[in-house]
Amino acid sequence: MALKVLIIEDEIPAQRLLKETIQELDYETEVIGCLNSIKSAVEWFQNNSHPEIVLMDIQLSDGTSFEIFEKVRIESMIIFTTAYDEYAVQAFKVNSLDYLLKPIDREELQAAFEKFQNYSKSFVKQKNSGIEYSEIASLIKNEVKDYRKRFLIQSNETFYQIPVEKIAFFNSIQKITFAVTFENSKYPISYSLENLKEQLNPEHFFKVNRQLIINISAIKKIHSYFQGKLVIETNSKHTEKIIVGKDKAADFKRWLDR
Repeated sequence: MALKVLIIEDEIPAQRLLKETIQELDYETEVIGCLNSIKSAVEWFQNNSHPEIVLMDIQLSDGTSFEIFEKVRIESMIIFTTAYDEYAVQAFKVNSLDYLLKPIDREELQAAFEKFQNYSKSFVKQKNSGIEYSEIASLIKNEVKDYRKRFLIQSNETFYQIPVEKIAFFNSIQKITFAVTFENSKYPISYSLENLKEQLNPEHFFKVNRQLIINISAIKKIHSYFQGKLVIETNSKHTEKIIVGKDKAADFKRWLDR
């Protein structure tokens, strides 16, 4: 029997992204609806049987989704989707059944669905009733995500700044990370790509493979490659072929289509 899934998300591109990602999972699923507000969600839960899983964005068009729980008791497993992290995520870990950081990764969504399989319906109902939504809401309200805006570069005994918007991509070569500008100037920096991934705004940067994080402004064209891979043609002076692996191709295209 297909798992019934309800999406509560006020951005149409994000709704589409979630539906496409759900279809790629190793589960038989049925998306029974896409709602975009607190009001529509409350009305839906009051008049319909509750699905197994609800994917719920935090920020909706008419407020935060936590207000839904003040009006109705939800018996579904809640998977919050959010762009907030750090302190707010700690609250999610303590309180919620699960959460996913945007942009949604297929493997992480798969793991969330697998977690659902280990929960009984009574456990889900009990857990939902004990979640301190006010605590999460308070942390989110007070948190402003501060993505990196520039890097301090040292050349001999001279220091100067490079704004992130001037960096076409970050490249890792033999365990050394370089910031590469649109003019193809290279500067070593003391961060790994995984560390940089957390510091950079995910709206503008994407980790396309183990060696490279690219700026969306550096992308000129995308070409299909063999075995489901992609090749990126850039606006920078970079001449080496940038390949997106098959495992990243779908997420990469969705990121471009947001």
